[in-house]
Amino acid sequence: MLGGQAACGDVRTVMTELSNVPVTALKGVGEAMAEKLAKVGLETVQDVLFHLPLRYQDRTRVVPIGALRPGQDAVVEGRVIGTDVVMGKRRSLLVRINDGTGGLSLRFYHFSNAQKESLKRGTEVRCYGEARPGASGLEIYHPEYRAITGDEPPPVDTTLTPIYPTTEGLTQQRLRQLSLQSLAMLGPRSLPDWLPRELAKDYQLAPLDEAIRYLHQPPADADVEELALGHHWAQHRLAFEELLTHQLSQQRLRESLRSQRAPALAKAQTLPEQFLRNLGFSPTGAQVRVGNEIAYDLSQPEPMLRLIQGDVGSGKTVVAAMAALQALEAGYQVALMAPTEILAEQHFISFKRWLEPLGLEVAWLAGKLKGKARISALEHIANGAPMVVGTHALFQDQVQFKRLALVIIDEQHRFGVQQRLALRNKGVGGVMCPHQLIMTATPIPRTLAMSAYADLDTSILDELPPGRTPVNTVLVVDTRRFEVIERVRAACAEGRQAYWVCTLIEESEELTCQAAETTFEDLSSALGELRVGLIHGRMKAAEKAEVMALFKAGELQLLIATTVIEVGVDVPNASLMIIENPERLGLSQLHQLRGRVGRGSAVSHCVLLYHPPLSQIGRQRLGIMRETNDGFVIAEKDLELRGPGEMLGTRQTGLLQFKVADLMRDADLLPAVRDAAQALLERWPTHVSPLLDRWLRHGQQYGQV
Repeated sequence: MLGGQAACGDVRTVMTELSNVPVTALKGVGEAMAEKLAKVGLETVQDVLFHLPLRYQDRTRVVPIGALRPGQDAVVEGRVIGTDVVMGKRRSLLVRINDGTGGLSLRFYHFSNAQKESLKRGTEVRCYGEARPGASGLEIYHPEYRAITGDEPPPVDTTLTPIYPTTEGLTQQRLRQLSLQSLAMLGPRSLPDWLPRELAKDYQLAPLDEAIRYLHQPPADADVEELALGHHWAQHRLAFEELLTHQLSQQRLRESLRSQRAPALAKAQTLPEQFLRNLGFSPTGAQVRVGNEIAYDLSQPEPMLRLIQGDVGSGKTVVAAMAALQALEAGYQVALMAPTEILAEQHFISFKRWLEPLGLEVAWLAGKLKGKARISALEHIANGAPMVVGTHALFQDQVQFKRLALVIIDEQHRFGVQQRLALRNKGVGGVMCPHQLIMTATPIPRTLAMSAYADLDTSILDELPPGRTPVNTVLVVDTRRFEVIERVRAACAEGRQAYWVCTLIEESEELTCQAAETTFEDLSSALGELRVGLIHGRMKAAEKAEVMALFKAGELQLLIATTVIEVGVDVPNASLMIIENPERLGLSQLHQLRGRVGRGSAVSHCVLLYHPPLSQIGRQRLGIMRETNDGFVIAEKDLELRGPGEMLGTRQTGLLQFKVADLMRDADLLPAVRDAAQALLERWPTHVSPLLDRWLRHGQQYGQV
């Protein structure tokens, strides 16, 4: 514990690959311990070696008590000069030690008589812990300690002490013992390095076994700060391999999809001309550019996999409609899928308005469709309804298409890759793979797109249609709520409409809906002359649709809502949005909500009604919202503040739950990682599967179905 690290017992170096050696081969691991280890993903000796420390403690030197500082973790030695049971708010054992340079107290709230006896006056002890200010000067609460006997004090550790990720019933001491045993079995042959020497040399990467050995046992002179920041060469080596594996997984997915056949759709002539004539406005340059990229992809006999990124209001749906017309003119079916019924219904209304004048029928399928209406819709789709709009209900097995050639998915990050891939089987005759066009109004930073969407081609709509006005965003403390209510009254008196958004309360949808209902009652009372509506997640889909239709038609002037209106709601006359407790939301979500206003020609405003005190990060985040309307700038900041897992949602991220790598910290590695992945696939293809097995065995195998 506090002395030199023990030898590894009688574990012999073996030549078997450690990925095939179960943890039960380690001394002291029986069935019960193996179950505990499995909870943290440790089933083989290789898993133990890749279970790396979170941080380190420096127990390599004894610190004079007189040199101790509050908050410092340290090993100290001293003679016990007094031991007392102290009766305060909680009974404790207080042991005072001195080493000639100063005094220190050790305090134990849980202790036995035997422990008290072992720490009697005159005993020499070595202990480790964090020094904190206490009633009697510096104290260490519940230190690790041992009595020093004999003339020679035991040696200190020669390496930094690792602190591992753990779970209930699995102590640090046990994990350290298992790591030591596993390191004794580690060698270039027992843990093959699947990065070829030539490749490792090109990117200045150390051998794998050296990096792992270093990270489990950093020497006494290791740079602890560099390790804490994740900038050490050993961490760099493992992060590179992990990111490379993720990239290979994506490339393999892309290849498996691209190797399939898809209908080659000739560029449409007639329908797009009619569509644009009826639209009433000309597409932006960005829409034309992206439309041409999609048209080319659709004309190829392999499946299109294209992501359209566009800021709020950049006109993604018009581009999607142009793509749909190319498939429809060629005599095929198109399916458009959205994550919520509100958003799906918005698309259904838009596509009906656009396509029915062209003689094209639009079918509807959602979870709420029951009985005869559902049977009728399923028959209609199976018989070849040209355009089908719906929710995730389109994934279901009983939904059969006749000639599906194009799938359009809105807000991809809400679905997850596995669901998206399930649509492959719904292509023409179950043989042809449909083209896939994915849209998102949540701009994804380039760093994240390079990793999370490496299987997709990306197009960016970076131009807003004419007539869009930037939204003026202000921060207002909630003690000025009365003034904000008067601002709503004035806007509605001028013929405008407004949103009032209630955000999550302690992650509870039920409480949020209750808050929305209370707000509805309060504002209906305060603004008696206005027509006020309410929409939240616990209402039935038909009720939500009815309220949205009334608001869109101008029958309601103020809409109280939860974040269900985050995407897809288009009411050009709405020019004022109030967001309560914006500090509870991510920046991208706030940007989505703000995008519900500014859709007409009137100057629009968004009021962030916050509750003080704001944390420093909270103030920084809301300040970003006030400073910019650029969704890509906001997305970069959101990634910095929240990380990739939260931005994309856990169903989407899969592999983004990295063990070693960190997308923000290691962003500079990504271009080299992409090149290395390509080189490995071309020159060393047999190394790909072992790498995938090593890093992805426990996680979601990204992109495999």
